Amino acid sequence: MKGKSLLRVVARAEQTPVVAVASGKGGVGKTWFSITLAHALALQGERCALLDGDLGCANIDVQLGIQPKLDLASVISGRASLAESVTPVFGGAGVNGGFDVFAGRSGSGSLADLSANATGELAVAAVSLGLIYDRVIFDLAAGVHANLMRLAAAADKQIVVVNDEPTSLTDAYAFIKVLRQRAPDREPLIVVNAAESPDESNHTYRALSEACHRFLDFRPALLGVVPRDPRVRDAIRAQAPILQRAPQSYAALAVVRVAEELRRRMAPSNKTPQARAAR
Repeated sequence: MKGKSLLRVVARAEQTPVVAVASGKGGVGKTWFSITLAHALALQGERCALLDGDLGCANIDVQLGIQPKLDLASVISGRASLAESVTPVFGGAGVNGGFDVFAGRSGSGSLADLSANATGELAVAAVSLGLIYDRVIFDLAAGVHANLMRLAAAADKQIVVVNDEPTSLTDAYAFIKVLRQRAPDREPLIVVNAAESPDESNHTYRALSEACHRFLDFRPALLGVVPRDPRVRDAIRAQAPILQRAPQSYAALAVVRVAEELRRRMAPSNKTPQARAAR
């Protein structure tokens, strides 16, 4: 992977199903959503990889109750290959309902501290996984710092998770604005999480959509709404995916619908892994 430029990564991203999940601020349920989306896609028959891009405060492993032997920090430092850092969940990708996790490392130093070259290596790692998986979900750190935005722009599609808090909306708008400045062709999708009611979710989405329309001259599409559900907290406390612990809960079923809509909008390549590897 050494020597590949970020520009080449961005060009490759047009051919690979890498989805970056972002939020302007922390605490909106972004990581929980990323895990549940990856699990839903796996249950719908996709070979799915989930990457934890929040290197400084990584917690995908905590929410899933797994203990990875190696992580993305090891890959970036050259101590391990990408293949060596995979942690299978529920049997791993290729098993019905299983997916592969590439964990971050909590306390390893924030993404903002990485060099531009190291950030480029991480982007290459994410994009290269599109050769062997049907979908790559990249759970990004919160914020708008330069390294995060490089990773976000390298993805094929961006999902911005928001809730009804005013700071969530303003920070989500800031993320979208910076993303559009870096990559004007990117049109992120919106997921409203922890919605108290349909009226509230509509108000949240409309507020963000109107701001983007007024100041950025486009309206981001609504990918879906996830209702507030006490079983989400129960699942996180139990360190178990909600689609395993409470598959018929309102929140779980809502993410299943989001996964279906994402697949409709972004059908993965039906080429064989061998054909994808030969591209």
